[in-house]
Amino acid sequence: MLKAAISVSEMLNKIKSNSSKWANDHKMKYRKFGWQEGYAAFSVSESQAPAVREYIRNQEEHHRKQRYQEEFVALLERHGIEYDPRYLWD
Repeated sequence: MLKAAISVSEMLNKIKSNSSKWANDHKMKYRKFGWQEGYAAFSVSESQAPAVREYIRNQEEHHRKQRYQEEFVALLERHGIEYDPRYLWD
């Protein structure tokens, strides 16, 4: 849960910073790990939390069937979010 005292951008900056440090400290990749510059944040109602947890647990298998990029664009379009495809990926 995100408290009102912290902005989404501040929270994501902390998550990206700490997780990339952890991944690099634990040599999770053959090359240095780093996040892309941007981010997207979507809220989820408490009633949908179990489905989101299940999605996360099965994410690796799910993305064998549908690439992340395709899923993300479909999510934006399904919710009527305008985007410029030139700026979606680094």
